[in-house]
Amino acid sequence: MAETLEQLIDRLRAVEAQIEAAFAERDAARAAEFGLTADASGKPCFKADALRRQRAHRKGVGLARTPWPTLLTMPLIYGMALPLFVLDISVSLYQLGCFTAWGIARVRRSEYVVVDRHRLGYLNPVQKLNCVFCGYGNGVIAYAREITARTEQYWCPIKHALKVKGSHERYRDFQAYGDVEGFVKSSGAYRERLKRGQ
Repeated sequence: MAETLEQLIDRLRAVEAQIEAAFAERDAARAAEFGLTADASGKPCFKADALRRQRAHRKGVGLARTPWPTLLTMPLIYGMALPLFVLDISVSLYQLGCFTAWGIARVRRSEYVVVDRHRLGYLNPVQKLNCVFCGYGNGVIAYAREITARTEQYWCPIKHALKVKGSHERYRDFQAYGDVEGFVKSSGAYRERLKRGQ
């Protein structure tokens, strides 16, 4: 007997969870191997000997050795910090107002915006700045995407007629394009799931 689409999706999610658990287990083992531990508050930190080994591999800044295309693009790269900051503030205010009014569980920013690679002893100051920028930028975009995805689930959980590349995780559960009965019947259920943080 052929599996239904829902059964296939459930099986896919179960396999994804197994893969994530396997990655987490592997990463934890490797982190311990590199001397990563947790301090009293639970924050990650390295043992003193691991930090010494890291610092031994740190290279100098060496702007003179930096390729000129990289130097020319630095203002473009770091110039994105302001729009990212404006996006961060904007979506935070948006969800504070709208999600509160709609009764939607808010997105926890700290789960998306993670800035911690600057603590690595083998990175020089420029590399640390780059890691802060990338961690912040990608985190803000992921945070904004989840807020937008929850908004879409609240107002219009309908798939597009055309194929969408890189759709968010919530999209696959949306109603088919043109399914008016499904949309009318399920809109309340989509909103209820959001109130429970789903």
